[in-house]
Amino acid sequence: MIHFYHVTKKFDRYSTALHDVTFHLEKGEFAFLTGASGAGKSTLLKLILREMLPTEGQVVVNGRNLNAMKKRHLPFFRREIGMVFQDFKLIERMTVFENLSFILTVLNVSPKEHKKKAYAALRAVNLQHKLNAYPLQLSGGEQQRVAIARALINDPLILIGDEPTGNLDPDLSAEMIQIFSDAHLRGSTVLLATHDRELIRSSDRRVITLDKGRISRMEGGETHIENEPRPSGTPFLSASGSK
Repeated sequence: MIHFYHVTKKFDRYSTALHDVTFHLEKGEFAFLTGASGAGKSTLLKLILREMLPTEGQVVVNGRNLNAMKKRHLPFFRREIGMVFQDFKLIERMTVFENLSFILTVLNVSPKEHKKKAYAALRAVNLQHKLNAYPLQLSGGEQQRVAIARALINDPLILIGDEPTGNLDPDLSAEMIQIFSDAHLRGSTVLLATHDRELIRSSDRRVITLDKGRISRMEGGETHIENEPRPSGTPFLSASGSK
């Protein structure tokens, strides 16, 4: 589902965010991505979303070579991914329903389906009674659950969280992880970036640890194969798209 082959990302000659990263996350897996601030977690997630391209190596997501993907195909590709941010990114002037409906409009979902899908997504996070509330009328934990509902609203193949529990207390963090686990049980492949080692220790999931842009440790499965061959039939491309 998510495959990194010898991926390096440099921002300039002095700054390398990721160095020779190879790992595989198969369809239906649930994994944590961890490491200190500046280890490269956010860069790795942005590569999965194709918000940037690797300097070297190859990223393949759901069978698509992101190096070779044309910009016109990006909206269709991103419809398959749900993204949850630490800072929620809810639009304060819109109700909860309007925040979710806006995403459905971007996803080209029929307006007739908006309320049905929004209600189902909110029910999954136990907030269906807040449909007409505004974000500032909600607690931090409720806002985060709305953000998760927004990510779940199109039944994504891949669910990604970038420090989604970073601003929450331990009880709320456990609640958020349970929601991600429920999405995983419904079929989503889940990758969560977090600093919270206690949260990771309490969950029997695969763990990928980054240290200064390199994978320093793998736990919970064989995800990194040394001298990984390039995928057949798809040549490595540089960030410019040339061979």
